[in-house]
Amino acid sequence: MSNNSENKEKNLKPQKLKPINVTKEKWNERVAQISRVTKVCKGGKKLSFKAIVIVGNEMGQVGVGIGKADDVINAITKGINDAKKNIISVPLTKTNTIPHLTIGTYGACQTLIKPASAGTGVIAGSSIRLVLELAGVKNILAKQLGTNNVLNNARATIAALLNLRTLKNIANERDLPIEHFIP
Repeated sequence: MSNNSENKEKNLKPQKLKPINVTKEKWNERVAQISRVTKVCKGGKKLSFKAIVIVGNEMGQVGVGIGKADDVINAITKGINDAKKNIISVPLTKTNTIPHLTIGTYGACQTLIKPASAGTGVIAGSSIRLVLELAGVKNILAKQLGTNNVLNNARATIAALLNLRTLKNIANERDLPIEHFIP
């Protein structure tokens, strides 16, 4: 019994996706936030910058990254490279929305994303909007719950997008034909 329940728990966790080749495609980058960070050292305060960058190809792939450097340009470049290392794939429907409602959690942030009918647009706030737009989602409703932290909200949105499953995925998991799920 316990072994069977452990297998079910493993299947429920989002699985790591295969690495995606990011060099061949056109990627859009947007900076979500640039913040000035100081560190107190023996000789005084050391000033550096932190950039939160979101990268996507608007065709179902998106990633979030952070970069820290002594100047803004290097911080953004490091953030872009980090985001390209953390690309995920998002299943989209014919109306450019998600298959079902889902909630993603990261730290104290919760993100609720809900599919919408064609013509609705992207109704979301802060970094959630950037992640969804760069993923290629055109019709969606989203709500951030909890804290207003830009990075945690972006990562909570990524967690919500990782929780999405299509009919094909569910049919493969249950070893049933896909026609079994279509009414």
